[in-house]
Amino acid sequence: MKRFEVLLPFVGVAVLLAVWSLAVWARVVDPVLLPSPLATFRALWIGMTSGKLGADFLKTVERTIYSTAIAAVIAIPLGILLGSSERLYRSVEFLIDFFRSTPASAMFPLFLVLFGVGDRTKIAVAAFGAALVILFNVAYGVINARKTRILAARVMGASRIRVLWDVMLLESLPQTFVGLRNGVSLALVIVVVAEMFIGSTDGLGQRVFEAQQLFDMPDMYAAIFAAGALGYGLNLLFLTIERRFVHWSGK
Repeated sequence: MKRFEVLLPFVGVAVLLAVWSLAVWARVVDPVLLPSPLATFRALWIGMTSGKLGADFLKTVERTIYSTAIAAVIAIPLGILLGSSERLYRSVEFLIDFFRSTPASAMFPLFLVLFGVGDRTKIAVAAFGAALVILFNVAYGVINARKTRILAARVMGASRIRVLWDVMLLESLPQTFVGLRNGVSLALVIVVVAEMFIGSTDGLGQRVFEAQQLFDMPDMYAAIFAAGALGYGLNLLFLTIERRFVHWSGK
């Protein structure tokens, strides 16, 4: 029975490929617009091994990692600070929620004015969007740290700083990793969109846009699948780190 459970994640993939192949065979969509799975994965393999897709993939990875790292360095300490004082957090909650709810694409003109056309703009706007998500989750995790553990630490004579770092910080780590996973996913989305529209010559977003303009559909779908695989891989990486270092979550 457990052998079949291991195969469960692949059921959805098999169904998708079957429906896709059937749609191509039945010509539900113009074959020019919807290539077969075989043609798409051939383009993906060639692009990643000997074409430009591999270099574009690495460039998007680089921008996403930079933006997520910048966001984490800024948002985690700030989230801990805000979360340690509920009144302080409530005083800025509206601003955090307002900008967190603002589409990142609406911020492109502002960041273009501040940083010009180039990598700095893509990384800055992605870091901005990711930082707000991480900040919200870290502050929420600190605010909702278990009161019994905080009280126990204070009864044993722990100082306010000691309670903050040894109790609240550890209690907030599960929520912090939720923020990091959401942040890196959002950073990837923003980076790919920015690569499409902010004067890029490389990156997965630019590859998707260029292939669409040239009606090179296998390459376009290959770039889309590469972006999806990157997002899934980054999320899985953070989830693995969380399970390794935050094994007490929920206990």
